[in-house]
Parts: sequence; C-alpha cells; structure tokens
Amino acid sequence: MKIIAQRQQEWSALKYLILSKSQSDYRAIRKLFTDDKWDEGKERAFRSYLQHALAEPPKKGNLLNAYQHVWGYFKNKASETERQKYEELLETFSVDHDTLLPFLKELTLKYQEQYLLQSKLLFPKEEK
Repeated sequence: MKIIAQRQQEWSALKYLILSKSQSDYRAIRKLFTDDKWDEGKERAFRSYLQHALAEPPKKGNLLNAYQHVWGYFKNKASETERQKYEELLETFSVDHDTLLPFLKELTLKYQEQYLLQSKLLFPKEEK
C-alpha cells in the first residue's frame, strides 16, 4: 500500500477524534490530503497536528461538533425514539458527564456503520 493510502486510512480513523479536540488542526490536516502526494514535510506536519490536537483538553463546542458529524450517519436511519433521545442528550450535554458518546457508540454497533466502526473517537482501543 502506498504511503498516501496508509495515511488516508489512518486519518479516516482519527478524523472525528481530532475534530472533537481541535477544529484548526482538523482543517490543517484535511488540507494535507488535498492532492494525492505525500512527502516528509507532510508527514512531519501530520504528526505535529495530531500531537497538538490530541493534547488539547475536551471542550464542549468541539465535542458537540464532532458528535453532530457522527449523528449525520444516523439521522435518516434512526427511529423516532432514537432521534428524541439524541435531541435530549444534545440539550443536556456536559463534558464532565458525557452520555452522548455511549449513545452514538450504541447506534454505530446497532446499525453496523462501517466507517464509524473504525473511528478512534468512538472506539479508541479497538473495543468493538
């Protein structure tokens, strides 16, 4: 597998985790993938952005933004009950008592959403 394909695969697993930590690092990393080329400079930048984002403490706005992206995979599949629960969890969301993440994990497993099953935001240590 070419290095660019390996990095794209790595990025797809990390993208929502990075978005949940730092939108600026997320956007900078996305820019690295705008062409089909990869070099040492991009590799260094990629690692640096990842390291910076992962060191960031959780912030409500960043987490909710990432969770809303994840919810997008379910908005047309979810039952009315699931939709109501999502809205309720969104309204009462707290970084210190995050009940939205387990709910999104539950939906990912229920609907077997392949892309999200690889997500380090939802499954940080391959706990599926």
